[in-house]
Amino acid sequence: MAGSTTPGGVESPAALFGPTSLGLGLAAAAGLCPWLFFGLFPVMLICGALAFAFGLSGVYSAQRGVGRMWMATAGTVLGVVGFAWPVVLLAGSGYY
Repeated sequence: MAGSTTPGGVESPAALFGPTSLGLGLAAAAGLCPWLFFGLFPVMLICGALAFAFGLSGVYSAQRGVGRMWMATAGTVLGVVGFAWPVVLLAGSGYY
């Protein structure tokens, strides 16, 4: 084959940053439910930080035409909320 078979690099690995960030952000934000908080505490911290990192990479890629901006942005916001909520609760409780 002489040329690329994908139109415009649509099947680039960078296109998965947004959906991955959104999935990890949803997993991190699930811990906001009071009944799930203590069970999902480590998930909130790990998935929240990863969602933030993948989300910023997704935003960078989406600005260059690869991937979806809304998925990367939503994943980034959910990741920040999922990571910051336990930190804010621990800082306010006096045990931090």
